[in-house]
Amino acid sequence: MSSSLNHLPHKLTITMWDFSWYTMTLPGEPYSDLEARFKEAVERGYNTIRICAMPFLLFTAEGKRQGPLHFGSLGEIGQRTRWYNCRGGAELDGHAHLLELFKQAKAHGCYIMLSSWEYQQSPSFLAFPALRDELAAIAPENRFMAIARSIDQLIRYIKAEGYDKQIVYAELHNEVEFGQLTAIGTAQGIATSNVPAMVEAMQPYIEEAVSFLRGSHPDILMTASYTLNEAYPKCYVAGNLQVAHFHLYIKGVLNELTEAAGLDDEQSPFPGAFVQSLLREDAPPFEEYSLPHGQEWRMEGNPVGLRLLYMHDWAEPDKWDLFLYDNYSKHKLAMLQKADMRLEEAHEWAVHAKLPVVIGEGYVGYTPLLTGFEEGPVGKFIAEYALRKGMALGFWGMTLCSNCAPHHPFWNDIAWQQKWNRYILESQ
Repeated sequence: MSSSLNHLPHKLTITMWDFSWYTMTLPGEPYSDLEARFKEAVERGYNTIRICAMPFLLFTAEGKRQGPLHFGSLGEIGQRTRWYNCRGGAELDGHAHLLELFKQAKAHGCYIMLSSWEYQQSPSFLAFPALRDELAAIAPENRFMAIARSIDQLIRYIKAEGYDKQIVYAELHNEVEFGQLTAIGTAQGIATSNVPAMVEAMQPYIEEAVSFLRGSHPDILMTASYTLNEAYPKCYVAGNLQVAHFHLYIKGVLNELTEAAGLDDEQSPFPGAFVQSLLREDAPPFEEYSLPHGQEWRMEGNPVGLRLLYMHDWAEPDKWDLFLYDNYSKHKLAMLQKADMRLEEAHEWAVHAKLPVVIGEGYVGYTPLLTGFEEGPVGKFIAEYALRKGMALGFWGMTLCSNCAPHHPFWNDIAWQQKWNRYILESQ
């Protein structure tokens, strides 16, 4: 790391506020009081907040967009899911909210990790589809630069307000191989399931966008977010990143559940007998589970489908968790081996590329809001295993768990977060 970046922490302890920090701002929602949330984050030992900074929603290539942002919701859909359970109806001065985030970060000695979920989930929560349509209308080969130009303007805005020292680094986009950025690969005939080919196809476009950002802001580290969920040659990753930012979702036993449910087979009948065995008694028929009339656009291009949301909304939490506990022993060794293998792959590549490594999300996978597997003894064991491995490899920063944030129940387990954030901060 260059001497101009010596103000950044020795280690990053990361809590992911994703897009919820601006979709859950109504009275009583977690992010209606940013000062209180920062106090809690510091109490738990965090020094870095990772967010979708909504660059495209707030800035064009030329500067600020005018007017407030209006937010909606998915209606009754998603109310027992993570991230999708916002109330909707807020009118938000997005620029002021962004500045308040940075103001509180500076006051509490925290740093902000800028990212974008705008070619994934975040447009689903706008009240009106205009900005979503504007994003979708951009040609696949131009989407990377479009986000980069908005990030450029966002950083210029933050600099003008005097908060740029709180930016730890900027990611071009969250999980580039999942979401609508993959249109550049599908246009070349690449299946979205072919992760290695998709990552390779995106490489020159990510490099162009990162090069633009590095040239515009040489004083701020630039990168893009990739996952370690699937194997692919790391030489396909953009070659001009300044941070090796990866996510590791191990899944394992969770894959057994989702495969048994038929979530990835749109041609199979749903819900089948297995799904029905997990449902609450008051679960509505799946054919009645739909977005409000005229709101179908909210899920267009969203990588999370209605089948998964239905299961998260209507599965009995204890039944879901019991399945995972009953079947975990079959997957335990493979899950730990995957953690070892993927983290070692990232480390080996980053050593040759001379980059610091950050794990920004993990570790089991996406589970319903009211279930407790990831927050329970097995989920904690897997997270702790990954944290020990990452620190032994000398990683710059790690998240404790994607679910350790104010909009998840895991936030209330203060002692565990304090213990493992301290572990990270005390590592060499």
